[in-house]
Amino acid sequence: MTIKDLLMWDESLFRDSDAFEFDYVPDQFEFRDTQMRELAFQIRPALRGGRPLNTVCKGLPGTGKTTSIKKLFLEISESTKKVVPVHINCQIDNTRFAILSQIYRKLSGHHPPASGTSFKQVFDSIARMIQEQETVLVVALDDANYLLYESEINRVLYTLLRSHESYEGTRIGVIVIISDMDVDMTQVIDARVASVFQATDIYFAPYGPEEVYEILKQRVNQGFFPNVISDTLLRVIVDYTVNAGDIRVGLDLLKRAALNAERATRRQIEREDISQAFEVSRFLHLAHTIKSLTDDDRKVLLALAEISPTMTEMTTGEAHKGIHETVKIGYTRFYEIVEKLHALRILDLHYRDGRGRTRLVTFRYEPTKVIEYLQ
Repeated sequence: MTIKDLLMWDESLFRDSDAFEFDYVPDQFEFRDTQMRELAFQIRPALRGGRPLNTVCKGLPGTGKTTSIKKLFLEISESTKKVVPVHINCQIDNTRFAILSQIYRKLSGHHPPASGTSFKQVFDSIARMIQEQETVLVVALDDANYLLYESEINRVLYTLLRSHESYEGTRIGVIVIISDMDVDMTQVIDARVASVFQATDIYFAPYGPEEVYEILKQRVNQGFFPNVISDTLLRVIVDYTVNAGDIRVGLDLLKRAALNAERATRRQIEREDISQAFEVSRFLHLAHTIKSLTDDDRKVLLALAEISPTMTEMTTGEAHKGIHETVKIGYTRFYEIVEKLHALRILDLHYRDGRGRTRLVTFRYEPTKVIEYLQ
C-alpha cells in the first residue's frame, strides 16, 4: 500500500451515506414496475375524487414493498394536493388511536392533544378535515401483521373504511402491507369489514441474483465515490444477500464494509472488510424476521433452538417430539410453522439420503443467537 492509497483524516468513502439506509427511497427504483403499475391502478380513482381500491401487498421481508409504497406516495404528494397518502409503521404505531394520531398529524401538521382526547374526537377531526379540504385519504398500514393480535386490524379497517356512513363525503382507501406469507386477510378480517375491504392482492417475489446485483450497484454508484469497491467484491456481497433473501443485508454490508475500510484509512473496500462486516450484518435478516413472527412461531422456534445443541440433526418427527413438552402443538400445525420458518430462511429443511422421504431440520443461524434475538 502506498501513501496515495491512504485515506486522509478529513476524507470519506461515502458520497451519500443515506443511500445505504433501509428507509431511503432511491431516484432509480428497479424490478418492481409491475407492482408499481398495479398499485397506481388501485389508487387511480382517488385522482378523480373517488374512493381508492383497497390493496394487500404481500412478500417476504426485504422484497421492496415499503420502498414501492413510499416511492408512489412521493409521486402523489408532488403531483396533487387532493390525495393525501399516509404511511404508517405498524411496528411503532400498532393501536387504532396511534394510527389515527398519525393520520391527524399528516392532515393538520401537528399531533392531537397528548391527553384528554378520545378516539372519537380525533376521528371526528380527521373526517372534518377531509370534508373541508375535499381530499381523498390513502393509508398504508406497513407491517400490518402487528395489528393481528386481539383483532386490532378489524377495528382499524372498520373505522377507516366505514367512515363514509357517519361522515358523508369522506373517501378513504387502505393498503395493507404484510411480510407473513401465511396470513390470509380473508380469514383474518370479520364479516362487517370484509364487505367493504374487498382488496386486491399484489405479490412481491424475492429478488433474483442479477436483480440484487443491479440494485446494490445502483446504491454503490450513488452512495460511494468511484472505485471504492471492485465488481468482484460486490459480487461477494450479492452472494451473501441472495443467501439471506433480504436486500437490507446487502445494504448493511456495503455500509459496514466501507466504515471498516475508513477505519483502516484505506480508499478501497477489501475482502477482510466484508468478512468483518458480515459478522454483524448476517444477523440483520434474523432480527427483522423474528419481529414479524406470531406468538406460535416464536414459541416453536425458541423450543427448537433450545433442544438443537443436543439434537444437531433432527428429523421433523424427532423435532416435534423434542419440543412437545414445552409447546403443546399437533404435528400438522408444527410442520406448517417449520415450513414457514424455512421459507423465511431461518431454518433449513432437506431430505435425508437413503430410503424414504424423511426431512431434516437444521438452523441457518447459531441456535444461541436465535435465542438471544427471540428474548
